[in-house]
Amino acid sequence: MRAAIWLLALFAVAAAVALFAGNNQGTITVFWPPWRVDLSLNLVLVILLLTFVLLHVALRALAALFSLPTQARHWRLQQKERMLHSALLDAMVQLIAGRFSRARKAAQAALTQEKTLAALGAELPQAQQVRVLSHLLAAESAQALQDKAARDAHLQQALNESADRTVLASPETREGVQLRAARWALDDRDPTAALARLEELPQGAQRRTLALRLRLKAARQDRRTVEALDTARLLAKHRAFSDAAAQSIVRGLATELLTGAHDPAQLLRAWSELDSAERQMPEVAIHAAQRMVALRGDLALARGWLLPAWERMVANPRGLGDGLRVKLTRALEAGLDSVDADWLARIESAQRNNPRDANLQYLAGMACMKRQLWGKAQQLLTQAGLGLQDPDLYRRAWLALAQLAEAREDHAQAADAWKRAAQVDNTP
Repeated sequence: MRAAIWLLALFAVAAAVALFAGNNQGTITVFWPPWRVDLSLNLVLVILLLTFVLLHVALRALAALFSLPTQARHWRLQQKERMLHSALLDAMVQLIAGRFSRARKAAQAALTQEKTLAALGAELPQAQQVRVLSHLLAAESAQALQDKAARDAHLQQALNESADRTVLASPETREGVQLRAARWALDDRDPTAALARLEELPQGAQRRTLALRLRLKAARQDRRTVEALDTARLLAKHRAFSDAAAQSIVRGLATELLTGAHDPAQLLRAWSELDSAERQMPEVAIHAAQRMVALRGDLALARGWLLPAWERMVANPRGLGDGLRVKLTRALEAGLDSVDADWLARIESAQRNNPRDANLQYLAGMACMKRQLWGKAQQLLTQAGLGLQDPDLYRRAWLALAQLAEAREDHAQAADAWKRAAQVDNTP
């Protein structure tokens, strides 16, 4: 379309020139004493056009000639800038490839090229980011080479460059340097320094997934269990882990928090730090009850903590794994001396509904033994002793049967029970 328009315009100009010049009888007379020159108007117009063209070409040639030094300088600066970016990219590639010495040399070469450009008066739009990134790559390489002095020097220079308020730069530049510094502090097993670096971040940056992951690791290294638990909850909320991994991490931290309690009051405070979902976890509730038993605290309160796990086990015998069922049985057994009527009814009802469950038979038998129901206790413990898979419960069941037999002065049965208890290591 454009070519057609140009062609039409060319034809129009040609037609106009033909109409104007074809019948143009005008002349121009030039008097130059003693001469007189008569020229046609068309010739004068052609001469003027050619003169204009020649002057224009001559001026352009002179301008190009005088601009050669400027163009040469611009070309040299462009070449140095290309070398700068090439060195920076090479540093990143070498670092990814694990060639840390070469990466550090390339990063230092990029810094040298940037200084050269600055000395020549070149103003790069991203000069600050280039310097910060070069120092960061050099520090990362030094960290991999265990050169902590060089790492700290480059890190400080990167922080100083990123803190320069006179240069317009994105805040993410400094935040990235601080996050890397926190990670290096974790590598050095210095969680206090890592947490200090993370505290320097803005509030929004502190809630990013990467910052939260670093905070979780630092808090765990520094044994700040409460802070680590809060951070793990945030990470789970942001879906930084899979559901199974998030539950495992939170469960482990909650258990660690309960383990750190050294008296019943501390245990109650630790329990209050957990949210409702964490208290419903069977592993956490059972561990809390075991700690309460070990600390000689309120066993009735511990049984209340165990109630959700108990109801889950009774509703679905396979809802808890074998290990958790055994731990729950041991935790409840530890408080049978002070068990109330409600719990006795729960244990008896659960055993009747699951008559082949060896753990429930054992627990019901021990409860009957505590209540001096010798006959029922012997029956239930005998059935449990034949079906228990856990060595400790197996031994304790036969020890209880031996005591019952001795109380009846049935020495043969007592000897058999003692023998079975002693052979627990050979029990399949």
